[in-house]
Amino acid sequence: MNKKKQNKVYRQSLSNRLVHWGTAISIFALIISGFGQMPMYKRYNIVKLPGAEWLGEYSLTLVMHYIAAIVLIFVVFYHIFVHTFQKQFDAVPKRGDGKESIKIIKAMLTKGEEPPSEKYLAEQRLAYAALGLTILALVLTGMVKVAKNVAFIAISHPIVYWSTAIHNAATFVLIFLIIAHLAAFGIKANRKLLPGMFHGYVDRDYAKHRHPLWYKKLKDEDKPM
Repeated sequence: MNKKKQNKVYRQSLSNRLVHWGTAISIFALIISGFGQMPMYKRYNIVKLPGAEWLGEYSLTLVMHYIAAIVLIFVVFYHIFVHTFQKQFDAVPKRGDGKESIKIIKAMLTKGEEPPSEKYLAEQRLAYAALGLTILALVLTGMVKVAKNVAFIAISHPIVYWSTAIHNAATFVLIFLIIAHLAAFGIKANRKLLPGMFHGYVDRDYAKHRHPLWYKKLKDEDKPM
């Protein structure tokens, strides 16, 4: 097996990590600049805080929003292309994930035994789908909002109205999902997944205990460990 490390299992490829951090950074920039477009920072005197004056500059936050949007769109389409081309669908929800998520959450709260999991837990697959659909909604409605400012493109008022409404709603849904995503690491059982998003590896015993189906598959197929 290649990519060996003592007592470690290779979980997240460099491509996955770049997608994760590219998405995280671009979304953070989009949220910060998006609120600047409303404009909330002047309304609530946030611009008066030390170092926050630039948040009130509409042209600056607009450029920031567009650049972050371009990065996010690139990352999204790269992610879809790579995983489709390589036929990697481990994070895609499966039938029964809802019921299995309840069992896993119950086991974590009661310190009981979790059902055997694959590379991603059932609730992780559901969270992935929720985040993915929300981001796609933001990307598509964002494109409509940009297109309406192009002189030779005519878009009806109802489409613009609903695109803006969905874009704003999706923004707050995304913020909620991000908070829930971060809060999940407040659970001790989830914390050993964090190193994988930095250097790609997770603890071997953790993978064997909590993701036995995936661990067995790695051994059977002689995948990187």
